[in-house]
Amino acid sequence: MDLQQFVPNVHFEQIPIKNLVSNQEYQRNLSIKHVKKAAEHFDPYQINPVKVSKRDGVNYVFNGQHTIEIIALVSGSRDTPVWCMVYDDLDYTHEADIFANQMKYTKPLLPYEIFMANIEAGSDKHLIIQALVESYDLHISSSSQPGGICAVSSLENIYDKYGYHVLDRTLRLIVGTWEGANLSFSANMLNGISRLIFCYDDALKDNLFKERLSRISVKEISRTARDRKAGSLGFAEAILIYYNKKTHNALKFEKLYSMKKRNIIKNQTLDENSNNKRSSENSTDDSSNGDDVQLDFFNEAHMFESSN
Repeated sequence: MDLQQFVPNVHFEQIPIKNLVSNQEYQRNLSIKHVKKAAEHFDPYQINPVKVSKRDGVNYVFNGQHTIEIIALVSGSRDTPVWCMVYDDLDYTHEADIFANQMKYTKPLLPYEIFMANIEAGSDKHLIIQALVESYDLHISSSSQPGGICAVSSLENIYDKYGYHVLDRTLRLIVGTWEGANLSFSANMLNGISRLIFCYDDALKDNLFKERLSRISVKEISRTARDRKAGSLGFAEAILIYYNKKTHNALKFEKLYSMKKRNIIKNQTLDENSNNKRSSENSTDDSSNGDDVQLDFFNEAHMFESSN
């Protein structure tokens, strides 16, 4: 058997960015936002080779256009060379087919796998989250199991959005109320309770929470949540209903909604500012033949380019 049939006919070459062309119709438009975000976290060890098709003496980039723009931004020069995986025997339609299908059978990393890799890498944030989880005799797991939390992304999101103490209190309330009952550490439950803690802070009394909610099963909360709203907001509403029963000092639902409204307005404002800024940058890019275009992180960039 000729084993070479399983090896692509390519060679590797360092090519200056200025000698690369990446304006094929099948590619996505460049995203200034992604370039800038990635450039802030530049790491040369994360760079993947750029895939290039050499046709008629021109180096056409068919995967890696975001990568080269990030490097151009960070280095400040389009003379900067990048490692390229060069194909000499492709035509335009073959390039487009590779671009469209190269991620089709790629298995993406799961949140648990990414989290544990960050643990091995010594990431402070992930080590802190892991230590906090384990302080409650729990563990981070890849699947639902007693004492395990598999909603890894939710743990990270709560830590990033609300901070360590809200995550700590969220875990404490769940453990003290349902004692590790099945689904009590679901993503919706974690996010719903953290939302309540952030909204009401000290007005939400831990002892009353445990006293009133411990009588309600997680399944019942889930059913009530489904009847109200999708996702974690439905869980937050359902929990608040049971918390407020038979009390003279009920927590006002308006505060829960006002936070959501503030977030929506904030996000809309950020989006509008981003769009306005992008329009201005695109205008600048047009006048400079794209020399100032910038883009997203390298592993993310390749996924970003190929995922559509």
